[in-house]
Amino acid sequence: MKTALPFNRKLKRYARELRKNMTDAEIRLWTRVRRKQLKGLQFYRQKNFGDYIADFYCPAARVIVEIDGGQHFSEQGIRKDELRDKYFTRLGFKVLRFTDTEVLKSIDSVVETIWRHL
Repeated sequence: MKTALPFNRKLKRYARELRKNMTDAEIRLWTRVRRKQLKGLQFYRQKNFGDYIADFYCPAARVIVEIDGGQHFSEQGIRKDELRDKYFTRLGFKVLRFTDTEVLKSIDSVVETIWRHL
């Protein structure tokens, strides 16, 4: 029997806002993964898990894709991302991280990397 994934109701509205206001990099990747374009697998965007919101999530492959903007490269941002990745890993997910620049300048390479992990 599957166990339910942790869900924080308080983040539901915020996740919805993030979906409405995606970054250019998130929009670019979303156009390549939505509608089961990769191996016929469904992706969701801004998915709430516990106290975190994952940028993209593929339940069938248990893969989370994160797109990192500039705030992720400060000492505090790096620490927060490490905690977040550990949390997702404990839930059984593989976390893939890409920078905004990678997505905007090398989308084919990013999609290929995701493809290999599905």
